[in-house]
Amino acid sequence: MNRKYETLFDSVSIGKCRLKNRFAMAPMGPLGLGDSEGGFNQRGIDYYTERAKGGTGLIITGVTFVDNQVEKHDMPNTPCPTWNPVHFIRTAREMTERIHAYDAKAFLQLSAGFGRVTIPTNLGEHPPVAPSPIPHRWLDVTCRPLTKDEIHEIVVQFGKGAFNAKRAGFDGVQIHAVHEGYLLDQFAISLFNQRTDEYGGSMENRLRFAREVLEEIRKTCGPDFPVTLRYSVKSFIKDWRVGGLPDEQFEEKGRDVEEGIEAAKLLVQYGYDALDVDVGCYDAWWWNHPPMYQKKGLYIPYCKMVKEAVDVPVICAGRMDDPDLSSSAVSDGACDIISLGRPLLADPDYVNKLRAGDTASIRPCLSCHEGCMGRIQEYSALNCAVNPQACRERSERLVPALHKKKVLIVGGGVAGCEAARVLATRGHFPEIYEKSDRLGGNLIPGGTPDFKEDDHALVAWYEHELKELNVAVHLNTELDADAVKALKADAVIIATGSKPKLFSLGSPVCSAADVLLGKCPVGQNVVIIGGGLVGCETALYLREKGSRVTIVEALGKILEVNGPLCHANKEMLTALIPYKGVETLTNAKASAYDGKTLTVQTKDGEKRLSADTVILAVGYTAENSLYGALKNEIPELHLIGDARNVANIMYAIWDAYELASHID
Repeated sequence: MNRKYETLFDSVSIGKCRLKNRFAMAPMGPLGLGDSEGGFNQRGIDYYTERAKGGTGLIITGVTFVDNQVEKHDMPNTPCPTWNPVHFIRTAREMTERIHAYDAKAFLQLSAGFGRVTIPTNLGEHPPVAPSPIPHRWLDVTCRPLTKDEIHEIVVQFGKGAFNAKRAGFDGVQIHAVHEGYLLDQFAISLFNQRTDEYGGSMENRLRFAREVLEEIRKTCGPDFPVTLRYSVKSFIKDWRVGGLPDEQFEEKGRDVEEGIEAAKLLVQYGYDALDVDVGCYDAWWWNHPPMYQKKGLYIPYCKMVKEAVDVPVICAGRMDDPDLSSSAVSDGACDIISLGRPLLADPDYVNKLRAGDTASIRPCLSCHEGCMGRIQEYSALNCAVNPQACRERSERLVPALHKKKVLIVGGGVAGCEAARVLATRGHFPEIYEKSDRLGGNLIPGGTPDFKEDDHALVAWYEHELKELNVAVHLNTELDADAVKALKADAVIIATGSKPKLFSLGSPVCSAADVLLGKCPVGQNVVIIGGGLVGCETALYLREKGSRVTIVEALGKILEVNGPLCHANKEMLTALIPYKGVETLTNAKASAYDGKTLTVQTKDGEKRLSADTVILAVGYTAENSLYGALKNEIPELHLIGDARNVANIMYAIWDAYELASHID
C-alpha cells in the first residue's frame, strides 16, 4: 500500500454504515443502465460492480425516480424502485450482492423529479412541473405548480422507494436533491418558490418537502437506515438562465452561502446522515458539471464551510482526481469522503491503483463531458470519451487474439496509441511509427493551456501503458508506401491524423497548433480567425498570457460549429470569452492581411483590425494520402482516427478500440 495517501484509506461511517475507505462513486445519470420495467439491466449491474471491484468504498447510483405520476418518466429512462417493485428488487439485489462481494457499500439515489430543469428530450409531451408558475430552464414555457396532494404523493413514494431499496440490499439512500436546482431545490430556493402555503415563505417552509421525505423514509425503513442528501451551498444564479463565473462579482439571485450554511444546519437537525456538497444550479450548470475551465477541487472551500457548521460526514466531489488534493482536503478537515464521478468512468480501478502506489497507470479524465454529460444530454446514454468500456463492460470486454499478428501502426496520435494498447493487451504485436519526436498528435498543442493539462496527462498515460506492454515505438520515423510494404506486417493501421486548414491572406499567418506549440511568435494584438473550440480555447490561453485578442467568426455566433457537445462546457466557454476581455466579431470574413492590419468584411461593411499576429483556427483536414497509396497494395489495411474522419478525441479512441478489439 502507498503510505502517502494512507488517510484516504481509513474507514469512515455514515450513520451506522461503515465504509472501508474514504472514496465514493459520485452519482451520475444512469441513462442506458435501466430496463423497460424499471430494473437495472445487465449493463448497469456490470458497470456499478466494476467500480466496486476497482476498490471504491461506496457506490452511489445515478438518479432513480420514485414518482412516475406527477412528473412522467417514460421507461426505460432510469431504474425506478416503485414502477415494478418485484422486478426492481430482483435486478438490484443481484447488483448489491455483487458489490458487497468486494466489501463495498451501495446507496440508491432517489429523486423527487427534475421540475423546471427537465431535459427537453426526456420531457416528451408531459407538462413540466415546479413549486410555482416559473420559467422552464430550457423551453419557453411556464411550469405548472404542484398541488399539496401531489407533494404528499411524492413523499409517500419516497418511503416506498427507500423500502424497496432496503429490500434490494442497498445499504442506504441518497436524496436527490436540495441541489443543482432540481425539484426539491426549487422548493428550497425563494427565486423559484413563490408559494404562500406551508411549503413556501420561510426557510423552514421551503425545506418542509425535504424534511417530510426524510420523515417518511424513517417510517418505512427505521432509524438506522442511512439517508444522505445531495446539497448545493450556493446557486451562482445571476438571473433566470444566467450563471455567474469564477471570481465574478454579482448579486446572487438563488441561495447564497450564508443561507446555504443555515439550511445545511437545519437539514442535519432534521436527521440527514451526511451531506454530499457542491455548488451551482442548472442556470449556472458549469458549477455542478465542472468543465476543464474550472479549477480542480473547486468545491473544497464550500465543503469546509459546511463541515465546520454540521456534525455529520461531508462528501466532496468536483474534479477531485488529484490524490494530493484529496488527501489534503481530508487532512485539513474540509470533508470526510472523496467522491469521484468522471474519474471512475475513465478508470474504474482508480482506487485500487492509488492504494498500490501505481498512479502512473490511472487513466485520466479530461473533464471534456463528451462521453458522459454530453451524451446523456443529446442521446440519453452514459459513456466515457477515454474509456470505451464504460457502461459496456461486458459487451466490450477484450478477449485474447486467436491468431497473433504483427500489426504496423503509422501515426502515434491518440488513435494510434489506443489501437496499439488494445492490440498488445489482446496478445498481438503492434509497432508504432511516428514521424515527430513524441507521441500524442493533436493532444500536444491542444494540451498547452493550463486548463487542458489532462490532455498531456492522457499522453503520459499512453506512453506508460505502451511501455508496460512492450510496444515498440519508433519516433522521428516517417514511412512512405514502399517502407510500409517492406516491413511485411500482417495488418497495417493508418492513423496519420489531420493537419490544420490554412489559406493565404497576403502576409504570413500562423495555425493555432503552431502557436500552441511555440513555433510561431505571438504579438500584443492578436486576431484569431475561427470561433470554434480551438479558436476560443486559444483565445483564452493568449489572453491569459497578456495579448489583446479578437475572434473573427464567419457565422452568427462563436461555437456554433465544432463546439463541445455538453452545454455546461459550451456555455461556460461562451461566457468566459467576453468576461476575460476577448473581443468577438461575428458574421465576418477576413479578406486581407498586410502584416499589421487585417481587413475584415462584415454585414456592416469593411473593418480594419490592428494585428501583430493572425492565427487560423478554421478546422482540420484528414491526412490520408498514405492510405490512398496503399489501399490496393495491403490486404489487411485499416484507416482510423482523424485520418478517416476529423472528429474529437472520443471518436479517435472509440474507433481505435472498436477496430483493435476485433482484429484476429
